[in-house]
Amino acid sequence: MKVVIVYESTHHGNTKILVDAIAKKNEVDLVDATKTNSIPYERYDMIGFASGAAFGKFYKKITSLARSVPSGKKVFFLYSCGKNSKDYSKNICGILEANGCISLGSYGCCGYDTYGPLKLMGGINKGHPDENEIRGAVDFYTSLV
Repeated sequence: MKVVIVYESTHHGNTKILVDAIAKKNEVDLVDATKTNSIPYERYDMIGFASGAAFGKFYKKITSLARSVPSGKKVFFLYSCGKNSKDYSKNICGILEANGCISLGSYGCCGYDTYGPLKLMGGINKGHPDENEIRGAVDFYTSLV
């Protein structure tokens, strides 16, 4: 099975830690969304989107790249966030499902966050994602393949 994970990990590399851990134990292609404008999705059996959460959603570049996934593709989602209180993949998942894609689920965890006023207090979630959260991401991915 050919798998690609399209990711954007902007601030502290939280999301990159998750996708790197998955790639270390599995054969997947990683594509940095900030360095491309298109992805040959037709080459892949399963497509992952990984992002930090900003204002309750995946980053805009990830969402933009997701809009061109062909109907019928299996997709999954990974994210890191300052406050892991809801499923931040709902918006992008809804877009892809409306386009005929099959959602396999999502995995989210806390990540070190110094956005906006949090910077003044030194941020939140220092040390995250931690080993358990990283293992959780790998286990989530493993359950899909």
